[in-house]
Amino acid sequence: MPEKKLRDQGARCMECGTPFCHTGTTMKGLAVGCPINNLIPEWNDLVYRGLWQEALERLHKTNNLPEVTGRVCPAPCEGSCVLGIIEPPVTIKNIECAIADRGWEEGWITPHPPERRTNKKVAIVGSGPAGLSCADQLNKAGHNVTVYERADRIGGLLMYGIPNMKLDKAVVQRRVDQFAAEGIKFVTHCHVGVDLPARTLMDEFDAVVLCGGATQARNLPIEGRTLQGVHFAMEFLHENTSKLLDYGAAHGDRQISAAGKDVIVIGGGDTGTDCVGTSIRQGCKSVTQLEILPRPPEQRASDNPWPEWPKVYKLDYGQEEAKALQGEDPRRYLVTARRFVGDSSGNLTGVEVVDIEWVKDAQGRFSPKEIEGTVRVIPAQLVLLAMGFLGPETTLLEQLQLEKDGRGNVKADHGKFRTNVDRVFTAGDMRRGQSLVVWAINEGRGAAREVDRFLMGRTQLP
Repeated sequence: MPEKKLRDQGARCMECGTPFCHTGTTMKGLAVGCPINNLIPEWNDLVYRGLWQEALERLHKTNNLPEVTGRVCPAPCEGSCVLGIIEPPVTIKNIECAIADRGWEEGWITPHPPERRTNKKVAIVGSGPAGLSCADQLNKAGHNVTVYERADRIGGLLMYGIPNMKLDKAVVQRRVDQFAAEGIKFVTHCHVGVDLPARTLMDEFDAVVLCGGATQARNLPIEGRTLQGVHFAMEFLHENTSKLLDYGAAHGDRQISAAGKDVIVIGGGDTGTDCVGTSIRQGCKSVTQLEILPRPPEQRASDNPWPEWPKVYKLDYGQEEAKALQGEDPRRYLVTARRFVGDSSGNLTGVEVVDIEWVKDAQGRFSPKEIEGTVRVIPAQLVLLAMGFLGPETTLLEQLQLEKDGRGNVKADHGKFRTNVDRVFTAGDMRRGQSLVVWAINEGRGAAREVDRFLMGRTQLP
């Protein structure tokens, strides 16, 4: 947005007595307000008054990666904006992104290494948003921090899980470079638990924080799953970003390519949207997205009141682009895949689907029921499974003999982040399960606070 419009949006903020936009709680399992408690009314007002540098200082008080959340966060803050009860909410996410970008453009964001070092050593496994925010906070406290990442670049989900058009990798690398200049050590190509035994970290560091994410993708084990052309979404997205970074956008040597193909994305959410957008950019023939849930309503339902996250119909960028090219929203609601269809050479040729309805059983639980006479085959030469994640990979957990919760995540209480193993902490999706980038930052900052308290006996970290 132009600065005039941003200042107008800042002026729309009502500086509510109870600003729900930054409450950072949950209702019915969904975020209400900002999980990292961004001081939104304060920096809205500062932008309105043209005090951009002061707005940046306020933003950095709670957010280690504002240029990232300003681009990829679904903005639960806007869903909880009080003004949103009667009008469109303040465009908080746009303002946040503009503040961070202005800070970089003006040279206000520069390295600030800590004045003193504690000589305490902390290892962080995983360099996604939880790992980076944890590392930044612990480094600010003066500890010697080393971040281990199994990929060739730092950033985790931010680098390889989110496509370039949604989060340019130069934006991520710029912040990583700042952290490195402030004294954080980054080690790539190091898969802890495989290349480096977990016990080695225990011997060499005073504390270890596990931020490895929830990277076990949910599978769809139906007939034809082994056909050539059926892939997990993250395989597709990771490879696409890797090729772009290594060889440039014109490089066409892709193992998983949507070029010239009918693509079917199974699953919704951000990952499904990213698969749609990436398939379009690779030059797919068509793209269809299958969702087992019904189409959301245009307006909040009676059981979804403010300030809950609004579960309403919207076109994200991927669907918007597909609609512009194909003439309609690519999503097909209340549809499920029955089997993958292939040719005699083992190549995918289509997906057999059926319409479903949700019916309530004797216990009051809803389950999908196939609708008779709706079975059909949709042509496809590429299927991308974007059905979420089941939890962290188990190799590292088994080496350290970590306890798991009922969902397979590393067991540790929110607010404490300590595992059953002494000196080992965990944060982000590895502890919480698949969630938002902003929740990962919340957890990384919280874990840093508790590690600092553990190492020093007290902490001044927020």
